[in-house]
Amino acid sequence: MAMAKFFAALILALLAISMLQTTVMANNGHGGHHGGNNAYGPGSLKSYQCPSQCSRRCGQTQYHKPCMFFCQKCCKKCLCVPPGYYGNKAACPCYNNWKTQQGGPKCP
Repeated sequence: MAMAKFFAALILALLAISMLQTTVMANNGHGGHHGGNNAYGPGSLKSYQCPSQCSRRCGQTQYHKPCMFFCQKCCKKCLCVPPGYYGNKAACPCYNNWKTQQGGPKCP
């Protein structure tokens, strides 16, 4: 029962992050801030770079802890984090295509 509540809370956190991303994109009219010379894409990072890249990725959300948790999990698997604070997931197909059991996005 406790495990079911834990997973339900995680799913709610992901939905909240997803809704926040959609709201911000609608308000700003674009997909986030792009860095200058950074290379993005599958395998573009080493695992020790994940915390700093996820701090950048999760820097604008009010759901910082769940965003950091899932971002680092995704980064360690995919070795990439998309550019910007939200969206831009096409730059990292592994990050984009990893889904929850319910079919929602696993990575913020």
